Amino acid sequence: MNTANILVTGSNGLLGQNLTKILLRESEYNIVITSIEEESFFDLKDFSEKLGVSSDKYEKRYIYEVLDITNKEKTKKIIQKYKPEFIVNCAAFTNVDACETEKELCWKLNVDAVENLIISSRISNAKIIHISTDYIFDGKNGPYNETDTPNPISFYGRSKLASENALKASGVDYIILRTIVLYGYGNKIKPNFALWLVDELRNSRQVRIVKDQIGNTTHADDLAYAILKSIEKVEGKQDIKLIYNIAGEDIISRLDFAYYMCEIFGFDKELITPILTSELHQPAPRPLKSGLITLKAKTELGLNTMTSKEGIQLLKFEMNL
Repeated sequence: MNTANILVTGSNGLLGQNLTKILLRESEYNIVITSIEEESFFDLKDFSEKLGVSSDKYEKRYIYEVLDITNKEKTKKIIQKYKPEFIVNCAAFTNVDACETEKELCWKLNVDAVENLIISSRISNAKIIHISTDYIFDGKNGPYNETDTPNPISFYGRSKLASENALKASGVDYIILRTIVLYGYGNKIKPNFALWLVDELRNSRQVRIVKDQIGNTTHADDLAYAILKSIEKVEGKQDIKLIYNIAGEDIISRLDFAYYMCEIFGFDKELITPILTSELHQPAPRPLKSGLITLKAKTELGLNTMTSKEGIQLLKFEMNL
């Protein structure tokens, strides 16, 4: 059985919580989950009860540490303490519009922090698994594969491309996983597109949804499972320089996703008003014709992701609605 040490940053976020569950349930790895908050949002007792097992089964395999990865010295100290074989970076500043107005903070969290992880990873020769985005593309000719040329049109996209480039130039082993429209459920997580829709529609509030943004949607479970499959693929190997697109199976509009939500949750479709992205007057431009081609991940990782409807059905189950 595999007993490598895996360190997860941003563990209190949506992906971090889902990844913790996947790693505990589907592997024997030892896990150090870290986030900037004073305590973990992951509920081990609830997780264990849902699986019908004692939490004792997992308590020896994971630990929580407070970590701000923008602090280089503290990051190095934690890496020195645990000497992980893998660092999974789930931390990022993902508020696309806020990135346009808070550029210094965006760069600090999305680029400088990654450089701190790169420096720290050399302590234990750790491989870095880093999460990126379709926003590195301009959205003119999607869907995109892993070798298409990036051309970000927002500051958020530029920061994520810069983090990719930092890894490529570093000489450390890395896997970059690009994803798109990540959604799901977790404890105390920030709202995502799907959760926002549920909150609005279940309270019978009118929503305006864009019909001209096209792409995949990705349930956090699929991305978390892709991280596990990536770790299993490269464990014990050297000179790892890989990029995979990880996204849901179908490519649809945001409007169609909202209609699927109504269909599966039983919400009123009349609450939805179709609009164009330009009508929102958002600070950051959005890629319109986007999407990620996932053939490489299917072939090399054996990964089959959910369709939008399947992901929404899982979300409904997770929310007990």
